[in-house]
Amino acid sequence: MIAKPKPQLMGIINVTPDSFSDGGLFVKQEDAIERAMKLYQDGASILDIGGESTRPGSEPVDLPDEISRVTPVIKNLRDTVPNLDISIDTYKSEVAQAAIDAGANMINDISSLQFDKKMIGLLKDNRQIKVILMHIQGTPKDMQKNPQYADVVAEIISFLSVRIKHCIENGVDKDRIIVDPGIGFGKNLDHNLKLLRNLERFQCLKVPIMLGASRKSFINKIYSSKPTDRLPGTLATAAYAILNKVDYLRVHDVKEHKQFIDIFYAIDQAESVEN
Repeated sequence: MIAKPKPQLMGIINVTPDSFSDGGLFVKQEDAIERAMKLYQDGASILDIGGESTRPGSEPVDLPDEISRVTPVIKNLRDTVPNLDISIDTYKSEVAQAAIDAGANMINDISSLQFDKKMIGLLKDNRQIKVILMHIQGTPKDMQKNPQYADVVAEIISFLSVRIKHCIENGVDKDRIIVDPGIGFGKNLDHNLKLLRNLERFQCLKVPIMLGASRKSFINKIYSSKPTDRLPGTLATAAYAILNKVDYLRVHDVKEHKQFIDIFYAIDQAESVEN
């Protein structure tokens, strides 16, 4: 039996021309808003809006461009669905502040507040904002060149523990913190599989856990596929995440995950019959 509640679904909206899976599809604000509303109606309880690709090898985007991509989408969503959780996918404090002003109530920072030292002050000043602390080795531009770990699971748990402590010591309450092991961010195939196999070990951090494995390239290394053909592989990671008591799944395909989770839990909760 699965003890924990169903994981919540975070829907991904990349307002970018170059994201690895859906780059260019939602650059126009009306397209991004339409996509966001569909993901919400399909069952996403959080929408994650990003204006800069962090795929391997990607280059940073200028601040004005990133802000202009995300803020109109966030504002429209906040006006349309007042109680919706809206996350800004950024490691830049200026972008995060603009997104908060537009209506975001969560920051998804791939660097765990390391790339921009002003991010911690922003969180201290905005006590209603939650934060997702993700692990990355290197930067998006160089993270996949030659990632190295002696013990990938232990090292990432230790890293996230330090980042949680940093937040708490700087006025960010623990109940505002979510962690993400950072599948594909400075990890090779073996690293990613070890993290997925040992997700339950992250429970020791005593904060909610998010998994972002949707359509990622490690699936292609196991089964040759384009990003848009990786739903089955992504659902396999979701199954393992459920069994390992993950709290949030960050996904492109919300409707399919919602059906998968609902059926998974219905079977799990059915009465067991002895022979």
